[in-house]
Amino acid sequence: MNSILMQAKTLYPLEDCAFTPAAGHEGGRNQVFIVRYNGENKYVLRVSALDDRNEEAYLAETEFVRYLAQNGAPVADVIPSIRGNLVERMEADGKTAYMSLFAYAKGMLISDNGYRYREGAPLEEYFHNTGKALGAIHRLSKTYTPVYPRPDYFDKYNRAYLDRLIPDDFGGLKKAVAERLDAFHALPRDKSVYGLVHFDFSDGNYHIDMKTGEITVFDFDNCMNCWYMFDLANLWLHNEGWTRWETDPGKRLALMRQCFDLQLQGYKAETDLTHEMLEKLPLFIDMVLIENIVDELECCAREGEELDWEDIEDAAECLIQGIPWAGIGQ
Repeated sequence: MNSILMQAKTLYPLEDCAFTPAAGHEGGRNQVFIVRYNGENKYVLRVSALDDRNEEAYLAETEFVRYLAQNGAPVADVIPSIRGNLVERMEADGKTAYMSLFAYAKGMLISDNGYRYREGAPLEEYFHNTGKALGAIHRLSKTYTPVYPRPDYFDKYNRAYLDRLIPDDFGGLKKAVAERLDAFHALPRDKSVYGLVHFDFSDGNYHIDMKTGEITVFDFDNCMNCWYMFDLANLWLHNEGWTRWETDPGKRLALMRQCFDLQLQGYKAETDLTHEMLEKLPLFIDMVLIENIVDELECCAREGEELDWEDIEDAAECLIQGIPWAGIGQ
């Protein structure tokens, strides 16, 4: 770690800064440090040495973040090195690694505030602002022309790879995933509905300014070319925590829709969304469930662990049995 930080101080103006390792989270694969100056959080330093990423992938991610920030999207900007690079190649522990520095997003995670929104403001504001932040990102993505490409959805989520990844004794899941892939292939992929998306838009990846309610989004590490509806479906699913206290299935689904309607109002204030795509929300919720299952399987493979069916059971059963809305309302 000392070697990494010494190199960081030669590449960025961080000489008088303090570095604190960020708390790890499930599925996290990068070394991340909170950089403080005069006791204030200023930057986030990320060091990555992943077998499934190359320099071009990091350049594509940071190029997109820079474009969003410079065009007014509420994202934590990437900070160029003293050489003017958004990504710096380095050696760490005998491996090639890639370093990037990001502005520290103003505010805090809502989880760090006990899932309490800012005092004196209605929770409706929170839902509106999350949708508006996502809409701003998608609006700019629709006009974005990258120098470095990020992967397309089917580069990873294709039948050949998923058939190898899903164990053979999960035959029902294999069949259900294959059926959804066929449905995804039939979807339109023009620039108005398909482009570079966050692909992990949730309350763990944005901070809230508890004085103003403004949201700042970060962690575009998983961004890829996909349908904009994927991010919206992921947002819909993450509303589950706000409604779990309601035990009546029908009322709970109605509450989920109320939360999402507020997010859609914010989203549509920034960019268009056709009725035809919105009608396909249940299909995109299934797409998110598949991503969640794939992530769990890949984590087990990296750790050399055997998958516990219970970890994916709910999502898998929704796909196998054709249960809509991730089972909420059943």
